[in-house]
Parts: sequence; C-alpha cells; structure tokens
Amino acid sequence: MIKIFFISLFLLSTLNARENPFFPSQGEKDIPLTSVNSTNLLPLKRATISLPPQARVLQKVTLEFKNLDGSIESKSIELENSIDWHLPVFVSQSFGEISEEKKALKKQELKEFKKIASMKHATFFSLDKTLKIVTSDKNIRNFLLVEPHRIVMDFKKDTTFKSYTKVMKKNIFSVIRVGNHSGYYRIVIELDGLYRYKLEKISDGYMIHLI
Repeated sequence: MIKIFFISLFLLSTLNARENPFFPSQGEKDIPLTSVNSTNLLPLKRATISLPPQARVLQKVTLEFKNLDGSIESKSIELENSIDWHLPVFVSQSFGEISEEKKALKKQELKEFKKIASMKHATFFSLDKTLKIVTSDKNIRNFLLVEPHRIVMDFKKDTTFKSYTKVMKKNIFSVIRVGNHSGYYRIVIELDGLYRYKLEKISDGYMIHLI
C-alpha cells in the first residue's frame, strides 16, 4: 500500500500543470483583440462618396481599416479612369447591388436625344453631356465663360426676334438663352458645373461635347 502511494506521488509531481488556466501556457500565442464594441458594428453594405464638379479622372482609391489588434492600416489601388462627377463613387461588398448598377448603366446606354428647347432659328436636344443644336445658320465664334460656367455661341444671321430663355431642371445644360444682335444672334448655354467642351459640325447643325 505504501509502495502504491509513493508511485502515485511521483507521477503527480511529473505533471506540467498550468498555474493559471486563464493565461496561455508557454509556447502558445495570445490572439490580440480589439474592444467588444467593434464586434457590434453593422456590416458594410454600401457607402457613397460624392466628388466635386471639377473632378474628371480617378487616380487612386485608398481604404483605411482597423486590424484585429486595433492597429490602423491602409491599402491603395492605382487607377486612371475617367469619371462623371454627377454620380457618386460606391464602396460596397454586396454583389447584388453591383449587378443592379450594371443594369442601370445598360438602360442609360439605350437613351436617346431628348428635345429640351426650341426657338425660331434653332432646336436643342440633349443626351447626358452632349448637346445637339439643329440649325441651318453658321457659327461664327464660340467661347467659354465662368461664374456661372457657360458656353457662348454666335450665329450669323440678320434677323429680329424676341429674346428667349429656357430653364431645364436636373439637366447638365441648365439654362439656354438666345438674344438678337446686329448681324447675328447669340446663344448662351449655362452648365451645371465646371467643364471644357468640344464643338463638332454635323450635317444639320452642331454638337457640343462636354469634357
């Protein structure tokens, strides 16, 4: 009996028990955790960033994030893509919403020119950032003015008519004004933001492409 007691005592003394079971033993690594509050945050669905009117090219996207141990890091992706400042930039982890955006873009591609204004010597049609001016008169000069941003176009014609103004809400070409002058008439096209433009001569008039 005494022999069995001493054997049991020897076996117990060789066990490598942990003094405190709530702390990691030697060789184990503790996993650092942030505060409990971070686990209660809502999951990311979609966030939006609106850009200023002068934005034209997206150069870089940087995401700043918090790690499991509470440290802050960031990752960036280099880009070189043209953008439309009217549309927000989305940050999303939902593939369903992305597919909906693609459907909306396809619908936009199917849009056609819409008549927005008409006067005695010219008719105006718009589609996104393009304005079509149907007229048989010759453009003799055109230039850009600021505050507000507007395109001025003079057309050669000896004519008399009452001044014309058309306001278009929710349109890039927000206001069209036409006035009569000696030997020509002037069209002023106010824009909803900051742009440059290209003027193209077409068979039935002119096209203004905003950049």
